[in-house]
Amino acid sequence: MKYTVSIEIALPRERVAQLLADPAHMPKWLRGLVLHEPISGAHGHVGTTSRVVMQMGKQRMEATETITRREPEDLTEIPEDTVVHFEREIVGAGMWNAARERLTEAGPQRTLWQSENEYRFSSLLMRLVALVMPGAFRKQSLQHMQDFKAFAEQGQDVRNVAG
Repeated sequence: MKYTVSIEIALPRERVAQLLADPAHMPKWLRGLVLHEPISGAHGHVGTTSRVVMQMGKQRMEATETITRREPEDLTEIPEDTVVHFEREIVGAGMWNAARERLTEAGPQRTLWQSENEYRFSSLLMRLVALVMPGAFRKQSLQHMQDFKAFAEQGQDVRNVAG
């Protein structure tokens, strides 16, 4: 299953990239995040493997994330017209996911964030869920992006939001 979602954020691309890459901010916008800790490597850098635990309602999911691409490596001074790439693979029980994030300039002080996601399932249950409710995955990805936008633009913290 593949899909792409996107959102425009009213901040410069360099600032959006820095906020996305900073692990200290993840609990503020990544709804359901319980734990995100590097097992090997430095957070966010290519080759780094991390243990990720998410809680969605009564469902708890544990997975391993591997960073497969980060360009440019240095996010402090991104050359004009450069597309920023963050890519990762996430492997959990019966599931594999590749997420390819692209940040491009959308205008003065505006960034377009595009997130291309691909899922593969080995468990029959997850294959059925994906077949019956493919929109649920897209909806969750878009929710994470909207939460990040609210955090980046207005300082909202999902831990302080009901629902």
